[in-house]
Amino acid sequence: MKLKLDENGNAVLQDGKPVYVHDDGKEVAFDAPGTVATITRLNAEAKAHREGKEAAEKSLKAFEGIADPAAAMKALETVTNLDQKKLVDAGEIEKVKGEISKAFQAQLDEANTKVSTFEKQLYEEKIGGAFSRSKMIADKLAIPADMVQARFGQNFKIEDGKAVAYDQHGNKIYSRERPGEVADFDEALGALVEQYPYRDTILKSSGANGGGAPNGGGGGQQPSSKGDIGGSKEERLEAIKARTQNA
Repeated sequence: MKLKLDENGNAVLQDGKPVYVHDDGKEVAFDAPGTVATITRLNAEAKAHREGKEAAEKSLKAFEGIADPAAAMKALETVTNLDQKKLVDAGEIEKVKGEISKAFQAQLDEANTKVSTFEKQLYEEKIGGAFSRSKMIADKLAIPADMVQARFGQNFKIEDGKAVAYDQHGNKIYSRERPGEVADFDEALGALVEQYPYRDTILKSSGANGGGAPNGGGGGQQPSSKGDIGGSKEERLEAIKARTQNA
């Protein structure tokens, strides 16, 4: 990444920010104050994690000398049963424990079901809504939002209530415009589309007949050198859908 210079050798600015050129040719305005703020926040988080670790290590010192934690827990359970035996027979204790365990498991299963349903609804709202409202899809892609979601939806997860994207290697996608921050939905989707091997078949064409422009009189629609699919609109959509499902 290098600083972009004008013909006089001066740094090129965008909204008061110096512009840098990445190795792939993309230009990004570097937000120095935002980067410093991010570094400060990350340092604070690292400090909190370190202090939490030190507190946990201090708490664990109280258990030093216990060579077999499982045996210690068993001994505590035995002592508890011996105390309770003064009130009821030991066999009844186990029966009561079993009934309590069943009731608790039923409540836990119900709670887990509700959580799973809520998580699914949240995913559909956050991820599905992001695809349907995406300006990047509307402006740059030649296929509808539901087909884009069918291909790239698996790359997005909900974390802290936000849509976070991961690339094909499982790495979180970070913003080029805001170093240290995860990319927003459209920026992340753009990065995923760039990595997609069949991207030319889903991007809107920049040619004379692309982007829904009518064909001129005379010859029929011709495939481009980039592998665009010919035929009617319906035939193109079916072919693109088949490619995205097989990719």
